[in-house]
Amino acid sequence: MAIKKQFLKSKPVCKVTFTVPAEEAKKVAVVGSFNEWNEKATPLKKLKNGSFKGTVDLEAGSSYEFRYLVDGTYVNELEADGLAWNDYAGTENCLLSL
Repeated sequence: MAIKKQFLKSKPVCKVTFTVPAEEAKKVAVVGSFNEWNEKATPLKKLKNGSFKGTVDLEAGSSYEFRYLVDGTYVNELEADGLAWNDYAGTENCLLSL
């Protein structure tokens, strides 16, 4: 798994690219505080090499909680900027600091 951040000079936005190696998966999405945890809001596209990839424009200077949803199962990003406990879900979410 990987996260790539590209900060834009022209506006306070960061293009964040999420990549998830999941050859056996049928559906992968990134869900988080930036899309109200909506699994349909940010689906990732399957590439020929079997990984899933997608880019989201997020406001720079903010932090977001997120997780991947791989065929209905939540998965954390190993390269996240940190982890945050979520009492509602009873688990840790990944942190993305921009």
